[in-house]
Amino acid sequence: MDRRQQLVSELMDLCHEITWLNKPILEKALSDYTLSEIELIEHIALIPYANVTKLAAASYMTRGAISKLTKKLMNKGLIESYQQTDNKKEIYFRLTNKGQQVNQIHQELHHTFLERDQIVFENMTDDEFDTVFRFIGRYRHHLKNITRE
Repeated sequence: MDRRQQLVSELMDLCHEITWLNKPILEKALSDYTLSEIELIEHIALIPYANVTKLAAASYMTRGAISKLTKKLMNKGLIESYQQTDNKKEIYFRLTNKGQQVNQIHQELHHTFLERDQIVFENMTDDEFDTVFRFIGRYRHHLKNITRE
């Protein structure tokens, strides 16, 4: 296996291991919600004027899938839709109080995971972080260019 393939394989394995370790904790703390719902709630909290198009891009899902998921979240009372006074065409989403509570629990779990994994990061230098960020940025930029073609 060449080094490129080994690096991609290691990155994918790392992502799978993190998911495997965190998923049961997330599911226990937020048992009424799917991981897709939790992630969409997080995106709505982070993205200004979150609409179907922005959420689809951020979630790597189709607009149709996002439409279905936002309807589910609205039915559960986690999000609400709204329109800007100057743009009646576009529909945006924001968290309700209940949605903010779910997002808060999710963010606290992220913090717990970072504390659990602190030993991995405590000896990393700024240069090491920068190198990893540059690599990930280049790779993501490359993949985005492929999807645009």
